[in-house]
Amino acid sequence: MPSRRRTLLKVIILGDSGVGKTSLMNQYVNKKFSNQYKATIGADFLTKEVQFEDRLFTLQIWDTAGQERFQSLGVAFYRGADCCVLVYDVNSVKSFDSLNNWREEFLIQASPSDPENFPFVLIGNKVDVDGGNSRVVSEKKAKAWCASKGNIPYFETSAKEGTNVEEAFQCIAKNALKSGEEEELYLPDTIDVGTSNQQRSSGCEC
Repeated sequence: MPSRRRTLLKVIILGDSGVGKTSLMNQYVNKKFSNQYKATIGADFLTKEVQFEDRLFTLQIWDTAGQERFQSLGVAFYRGADCCVLVYDVNSVKSFDSLNNWREEFLIQASPSDPENFPFVLIGNKVDVDGGNSRVVSEKKAKAWCASKGNIPYFETSAKEGTNVEEAFQCIAKNALKSGEEEELYLPDTIDVGTSNQQRSSGCEC
């Protein structure tokens, strides 16, 4: 059998409380939606195995509390992230206006080696609410913000109905893969000392 190449990719989801971060993650990983989610306390994560071409990798998706008192989770939480997903509610101007703060907070805490080119993805969630009639942030405004930040990919989703969720996370996975290639783990059929050292030094023990 050929050696399998497997990569662990860490994805952080940030945004104000109530924008649907937990719902998006659960819709993508479990294909489920619930109105009963309680506010996330601190942080939680789900994993999903994804295959691109001959590559098998695990997305480790971290969901964060949107309340400001939990923003001090700090370096350990942000460290090693391969992609950051910023989420806002298209029916809430406040959640959109908070995006700059979330982005800056991430760059400060994560301290990526190349902050100018670190992959972000923006999601405008809850497009299903009131048939779109209560929407207050336009697609044009969101895309302009993305353009001002280096052409961040943008998706409009409904976690409730599953609209565009799969497409958004496929883009997230691809962007994470680009930045996470240096942390690839090789899992050959026989383990030798060199491979074990490589695994220990890969920085993937998240």
